[in-house]
Amino acid sequence: MQKLDTAPQTHSNAWIVQSWAAFVISVSATTAGIFCLPVDGWVKSYVGMGTVFSITSTFSLSKTVRDVHESKRFISRVDEAKLEKILAEHDPFKR
Repeated sequence: MQKLDTAPQTHSNAWIVQSWAAFVISVSATTAGIFCLPVDGWVKSYVGMGTVFSITSTFSLSKTVRDVHESKRFISRVDEAKLEKILAEHDPFKR
């Protein structure tokens, strides 16, 4: 039977820096693009609010997906522990 890792998986520093850099660059470029649009202020505000809403909903979605994954992982670890206990207590030669 395969054992699950009990240590949490960690990301490398390079991955963390790349993730933050991509986020900052994309938000900065989008913000600069909105300010440079040749339209009225209310249109820029509408596009800006849509961008902010997209960013916040992306954070919420990623947190939800992570939480669902972690809960399934926890449930499978509990089920595996129960199965190991049953197998340890089972003696096929005992009647």
